[in-house]
Amino acid sequence: MKEESLEQKIAQLKEWVDASDNIVFFGGAGVSTESGIPDFRSPDGLYNQKYDVPPETLLSHSYYVFNPEKFFAFYHDKILNAGAAAKPNIAHLKLAEWERQGKCRAVVTQNIDGLHQAAGSKTVYELHGSVLRNYCEKCGKFFDLDYIMKSEGIPVCDACGGRVKPDVVLYEEGLDQATIRGAVEAISNADVLIIGGTSLAVYPAAGLIDYYRGNKLVLVNKSETPRDRQANLAIHAGLGEVFSQL
Repeated sequence: MKEESLEQKIAQLKEWVDASDNIVFFGGAGVSTESGIPDFRSPDGLYNQKYDVPPETLLSHSYYVFNPEKFFAFYHDKILNAGAAAKPNIAHLKLAEWERQGKCRAVVTQNIDGLHQAAGSKTVYELHGSVLRNYCEKCGKFFDLDYIMKSEGIPVCDACGGRVKPDVVLYEEGLDQATIRGAVEAISNADVLIIGGTSLAVYPAAGLIDYYRGNKLVLVNKSETPRDRQANLAIHAGLGEVFSQL
């Protein structure tokens, strides 16, 4: 059987999108790379850069607790500064537009950059938290991203002096159960599930797609994923290229 062309696949996706009022989008780092935020696993990604300590260790709960100065140095340099100038791209903007039209019911994201909200999306399940939210571990006071950006060394609460922790899920930490429940409910009820910009290698997040019960499972990723065979439509292209044609 002849493989469909990229144009044919995008046309099929457009047909499904146009006909649906219950789309859910599940995205990974590839959604934000076109906004200039580096991903983790590509050749130029964070995990392929040279460090004395592996990034998985640097971004772990244990390292945060026992080496906070080094943790925040890395966090500022490679996470916050890398995304400081980032703006929503066509994929973020299109999903927000679909939500306004009553078509997209939810965005489930593994990203922590807040770009979906910046684009205008309201129903966003952030599986790994967000750099935009930060809390004092002692008194619970909330701090925005600007407070952390301006802090030198370990950020401390201006009310009680406690350490301020970014509301991001570090290695060794569990996902927020309320966020998981919301994401599972959205995915399980979706008509069209579009998965984009993720290698589907990070669990438990990648396992959430098993809750989808429909027959319009779409994978959009530059490279193949372990779930391509399960997909009703697999498109190997960048999200910008695909979403600009929808």
